[in-house]
Amino acid sequence: MRGGLRRIGVFGGSFNPPHLAHLALARLARDELQLHQVRWLPAGQPWQKPAGKLAPAEHRAAMVGLLIQDEAGFIVDTREIERQGPSYTIDTVRELWAEHPGDEIVLIIGQDQYTNLDTWRDAAQLRSLVTLAVAARDGQKPAPPAAWGDIPHHMVVLPLPPMAISATDIRQRLALQQPIEALVGKAVAGYIDQHLLYRAPPGH
Repeated sequence: MRGGLRRIGVFGGSFNPPHLAHLALARLARDELQLHQVRWLPAGQPWQKPAGKLAPAEHRAAMVGLLIQDEAGFIVDTREIERQGPSYTIDTVRELWAEHPGDEIVLIIGQDQYTNLDTWRDAAQLRSLVTLAVAARDGQKPAPPAAWGDIPHHMVVLPLPPMAISATDIRQRLALQQPIEALVGKAVAGYIDQHLLYRAPPGH
């Protein structure tokens, strides 16, 4: 990995809702890569996802805060919620470069995101500005975008143990009034229940 004053982890997503697999990945990145901090960035308007299925941004940010409240070096960063328009990772990375001169920016992503990274806004510049920390499940080797060919870039693999948790499954369980505490933790489950998030509309 590249030398720098510190390593700043960037972990973005819709977090709709955040869950224990997110937490496991962020912990792995922090500990394996000796990150000074991990900035969790709930997306305001994820440009690759339909907005209608998202819980309000303030709720998603609050749930992230509850999920990470006992973790050293984890920070909720709300800039993508506060920014107007769609959430683009490159905008956040440019801002962090200006805020943390000399530090190494580590972008924490999953295998699928890595393979499709060439579809992201200003992907070539993004690739040049960050170290990519890619979660690899089941011992698989993450595959870069085919369009990148042999273009050199900084990538490290995070060997994430299999975890059968997804936000889609959690939302489906909630719609059916099934328990989710084992998937999101007590604090997040309590928040979802208190604010009646992800409930099926009346008559469904």
